Amino acid sequence: MISLQKISKIFNKGKVTEVIALNEISLQIHQGEFLVIVGANGSGKTTLLNVMEGSQMPTTGRIEINGQDVTLLPEYKRSRWVARVFQNPHNGTAPDLTILDNFRLAALRTQRKNLTIGINEAFKKKVREKIAGLGMGLENKISQPMGSLSGGQRQALTLLMCVMDDTEILLLDEPTAALDPRSALVVMNLADKLNKDLGITTVLITHNLKDALVYGNRLIQMQEGKIAQDLNTAEKAGLLLQDLYTWFE
Repeated sequence: MISLQKISKIFNKGKVTEVIALNEISLQIHQGEFLVIVGANGSGKTTLLNVMEGSQMPTTGRIEINGQDVTLLPEYKRSRWVARVFQNPHNGTAPDLTILDNFRLAALRTQRKNLTIGINEAFKKKVREKIAGLGMGLENKISQPMGSLSGGQRQALTLLMCVMDDTEILLLDEPTAALDPRSALVVMNLADKLNKDLGITTVLITHNLKDALVYGNRLIQMQEGKIAQDLNTAEKAGLLLQDLYTWFE
């Protein structure tokens, strides 16, 4: 699904302020996998997501999605495969548009826009049914502006909007960091359900070590731009919370 071959990302190369954010990382992420990434600040986690998404280009190396070389493809051209949810709940939505309008834009994310675009009753019903599954009571408020919602509500809806189109890869960049515990639980359970029900390849960055244990079937620790540990499902299942804490000592 996603293949990273000797990926490096160097900022300010050749200057005294040079930073090696990624150091020849090779990583294979398989279809339907739920990969969790942990690491200290500055270990390269977000940069890794950026090069997968295409918002930053690697300095060296090659990236493939489904066997296709996408190394030099920018973010908007990778959107046919990749969707991303950020730490800030305000990113990824249009606050002045209604919930329904936001979902309509999400459904057309990778499609050609033309004069036939509109919102009919069938689409409204589809959106209400999807939102009802959150248990937040928003299915009857689809005409409400997105900006009037809480951070947890917006983040959960953002996740749903990511799968309104034919998304194959979901990148989650600390999606619960700004949320209260109840909202965080809703968002994480939804991400887990989307991965399992739809087979969407999911990559999660988190500083919540409990979430790192509970969710996903593979766990990676990053350290100084490299992969320090890469645990499969069985190895991850044998971890205790105190084991993870030792990674950060």
